[in-house]
Amino acid sequence: MARYVDPLVVGRVIGDVVDLFVPTVSMTVRFGSKHVSNGCDIKPSMAANPPTVQIAGQQSDLYTLVMTDPDAPSPSDPTMREWLHWMMVNMPGGTFPSQGEEVVPYMGPRLPLGIHRYVMVLFRQKSRFPGVTPPATRLNFNTRSFAAHHDLGLPVATVYFNSQKEPATRRR
Repeated sequence: MARYVDPLVVGRVIGDVVDLFVPTVSMTVRFGSKHVSNGCDIKPSMAANPPTVQIAGQQSDLYTLVMTDPDAPSPSDPTMREWLHWMMVNMPGGTFPSQGEEVVPYMGPRLPLGIHRYVMVLFRQKSRFPGVTPPATRLNFNTRSFAAHHDLGLPVATVYFNSQKEPATRRR
């Protein structure tokens, strides 16, 4: 008898970044033509620019999207956990993030060592944020604390991908 094991549990996203939750909104993330599914591999060069994100739901629903690296600077010694790579607020449902407000500009994967997880967490806002102050630093961001501070509750969707440093191209 086969049992389903949630890839967010297997990938330790639940535990390291967020608490156990039940997804209630469909979120699609793409880097170019590459669809992001939990645990897939994305090359840093492919993720150099912000992804296209589409959120199911009504345009009257507003969302916050946070992207972090819980493995910074290395998976074996994540002393900078979580490194904040992107934050968008006031994103309407059914749209792309360009229609939201970018609080922290997108930063693609920058991997000194090892395979890193990049986690995108979506929260439903209770109301429009009049202005979210960006954190003073990207390092040691805490998704749970941010959500608690802004009364966001549990996530409504989460997806993560893995990335590792690309080999240098050899030129003759």
